[in-house]
Amino acid sequence: MNEPKKLRPKVKAIPLLSKRLPERFRATRERMSNVNIALIFPNLATILALCMGLSAVRFALQERWEFAVGAIFLAALFDGMDGRLARLLNATSRFGAELDSLSDFISFGVSPAIVIYLKSLHDWQGLGWLFCLYFSVCIALRLARFNTISIEGREPVGAENFFNGCNAPSAAILALIPTMLDIEFQSWNLWSSALINAVFLFGIGSLAISVIPMFSFKKVQIERKYFPFVLVGLTFVAGALFATPWITLSIVMFAYLMTIPFSIKAYKNIGQKQD
Repeated sequence: MNEPKKLRPKVKAIPLLSKRLPERFRATRERMSNVNIALIFPNLATILALCMGLSAVRFALQERWEFAVGAIFLAALFDGMDGRLARLLNATSRFGAELDSLSDFISFGVSPAIVIYLKSLHDWQGLGWLFCLYFSVCIALRLARFNTISIEGREPVGAENFFNGCNAPSAAILALIPTMLDIEFQSWNLWSSALINAVFLFGIGSLAISVIPMFSFKKVQIERKYFPFVLVGLTFVAGALFATPWITLSIVMFAYLMTIPFSIKAYKNIGQKQD
């Protein structure tokens, strides 16, 4: 007799993940294939800023201080370009905003602190590094606060004309003022002092996380009759940057600090008008 066939238990078919994966891949491929070419240019400016910020650390390790400070300055220029390019080309995106924040932290939070430590604060060893950490943490907190406000859409009154505290690129260049002056006046041995650099790092870091209103100059409107004078002034500043870059840049940044009392007064006037 033939033996009865063993009945195999029926197992319900489990849908394989592989059936879903191709759909996700196709969706991703579609999104990537439909990316507008205009999106590349703002993100490219951001990546160039990041590369300049990291290159500053390399130059500092080689003790080429002029190139280190110059790289951070170029990073600030590229950082100012990416947002304007995005608005001009109508290519703003959440991806670009996140990439910009990461680039800002490296270029203006980490790189300046390392440059200053290698230039001056290494004499204080652990204590000097503590000031560098404080500055970097302040920049990180400022960027996190900015991102949170941007996502939640609760920008304060007058946000288009004022920064809430010192912005990251300006904070980086302000912290580098002693380094720039030491490059210019090497025989003085004053600006390479660890104490002066520590004070600058602590003060500028505190200013970055403060809520002090500071002029942003993003949407400054100039009357037509004053435009020729402004153009001549900018030409003079540009020429001075080529002739004596470190003194000129230091004076410009000191002048920006001196505008704080005026920015506070202007911000209060806006608040009174809103009331």
